[in-house]
Amino acid sequence: MPNEMSDQPLVSVVIPNYNARATLSEALESVLCQTWRNLDVVVVEDGSTDGSLAAAQRYAREDPRVRVLARAHQGIVAALQRGCEAAQGSFIARMDADDIAHPERIARQMDFMRENPRVALCGARVHMFGPSAGSGRKRYERWINSLCEHEAMTRELFVECPIPHPVFLIRRRAYDEVGGYMDQGWPEDYDLVMRLWRGGHELGKIPETLLSWRDTPVRLSMRDDRYSAYQFRRLKRHYLFQSYLRGQRRFIQCGAGTVGKTWLREWPGEQRPEAVIDVDPRKIGRWIHGVRVIAPEEIPPAGECFMVIAVGTPGAREQIRQWLTTSGYREREHYLFVA
Repeated sequence: MPNEMSDQPLVSVVIPNYNARATLSEALESVLCQTWRNLDVVVVEDGSTDGSLAAAQRYAREDPRVRVLARAHQGIVAALQRGCEAAQGSFIARMDADDIAHPERIARQMDFMRENPRVALCGARVHMFGPSAGSGRKRYERWINSLCEHEAMTRELFVECPIPHPVFLIRRRAYDEVGGYMDQGWPEDYDLVMRLWRGGHELGKIPETLLSWRDTPVRLSMRDDRYSAYQFRRLKRHYLFQSYLRGQRRFIQCGAGTVGKTWLREWPGEQRPEAVIDVDPRKIGRWIHGVRVIAPEEIPPAGECFMVIAVGTPGAREQIRQWLTTSGYREREHYLFVA
């Protein structure tokens, strides 16, 4: 092994590819040009019909660090499972075939992991670009980049996945411990993060931009039903009942607006909130999707009943945090925000 790799643990970079010929070369070049040289690059060629396989195989011939696993098309989760099974490194990094890793990405993440041995999954800040990266996506970019500490990420865990999937770097032993990627019909990356959190593992994120994340209308997350808003909520409800609402815990919901009504409509019949709090006087005393609406003054004392807060109005979360703090409520112990 070359001297420059002698103190570098092997990192496997898993890249599923399906018809991404137009961007695959740029993505692979960005990985192979990493300052962290000890890489095992696993390209899972998932039955492409656009010439991607030939392009990937050319890189494998030119660089022994690249391996290509060709297969019939089976979808993203099966491709990820196959790539991670074949990964030889003690760390697994994710990369999409249409994104661009900054040259120091792996090195900075590995430095972080060596300095923080309790962290199982490390991310980084990202820059979103492409034809679909409008104001809404940029607002999402600012939100996800603002969450860097484990405490902040777990506080917002039921709002959205706090670490972008293409910048995952995970310890192999933690990945194996929680069962790796699973096909549950909902976002596989978010599901993996939830299981790591439930397993007591810490999350980390480097406060540096280390990945350019391409956003296009044909991106899988924009067109596959597993990434629909409903599937995200289904995932969140599943893990809520495994964690904060475990054991038939009593709870109420705060918010009967657009976001709140959607949650009220989708709660399972036997696992519904006892009441829903709303500030609109026209709603108080009414029933929405079988749940009675009460005024904010009627909230029970802190600790008596857990509160799930489903609001979407800009600034509402911070206002509610301030209100509940003055009422003796502690976040994640007495209440939790969802979206």
